[in-house]
Amino acid sequence: MQHAAPALLAQAGEAQRRQHSAESIAILFPDIGEPYRKVFADIVDGIDEQAHMRVRSYRIGANQDPAELTATLKHNGTRVVIALGRQGLNAAATVDPAMGVVIGGVVSVPDAERQVGICLTPDPALLFAQLRSLLPTAKRVIVIYNPQQNDWLIRLAREAARGAGLELAAFEARDLAGAARLYETLLAGADAHRDALWLPQDSTTVDETTILPLVLREAWNRSVPIFSSSVLHVKKGALFALYPNNVELGRNLASLAIGMASGELPRKGVSPLREVYAALNLRTASHIGLSLGARQQRGFDFLFPEP
Repeated sequence: MQHAAPALLAQAGEAQRRQHSAESIAILFPDIGEPYRKVFADIVDGIDEQAHMRVRSYRIGANQDPAELTATLKHNGTRVVIALGRQGLNAAATVDPAMGVVIGGVVSVPDAERQVGICLTPDPALLFAQLRSLLPTAKRVIVIYNPQQNDWLIRLAREAARGAGLELAAFEARDLAGAARLYETLLAGADAHRDALWLPQDSTTVDETTILPLVLREAWNRSVPIFSSSVLHVKKGALFALYPNNVELGRNLASLAIGMASGELPRKGVSPLREVYAALNLRTASHIGLSLGARQQRGFDFLFPEP
């Protein structure tokens, strides 16, 4: 029995460590309806898979009590919070500053350079690489953006464009009317053989109700290729899009959180998304004179119309 005691103590210590680590990461995610509920559920699944431990998840509603949330997180030994979505982000801002915070599931983040996490906006470098792969003759990318939403993204895009041998023609618009006028002017002067139009995630300049139908119609009439960060845009006529692989995003967020919980000092800054799927509109490709063989088509996760 005396020989068994150290082993039993070691097992008890290991069990205690496992229990502590299982309670060291909390996920705050929005209590929200479909289709967004599925997005966050997939991210949470990825976090659970990567963490190899039981992770506590908390649905955050509109009337979440910050004091109650902080008390619950402390009681459960939370070391790091993974904040998903706008509600998760707002809730994380109210918890004990001693807890580390990793951000995900949002398009953009205020003070992104001082935070840690991964946003839902695909890395412009990936978008431009896909463009060059499909259209080697492309020389210029046209984009219209609201600087209040996407100034940070355009800074990244300028660097990525240089790396891809592309010219980035970026134009600011702060309201729908200004965006509509710019699209009309720029599409009228676009060269279908060397220009491509990028639709970023921007509620001002890519308004789904008024701007998007106008842009898709004009681009189709002029055979100007459009690429985007929304698979829905591909269904409506954009040539291609890169969009989130939410499970893989969750795994990468978990890796950041585990490192933080272990005492690592993560590099500051919210990164653009590199965990992406690719979608292609075959009808649009044919319309602009692009012929893609079976091998090229297999490089895409979603084809529309479906073969």
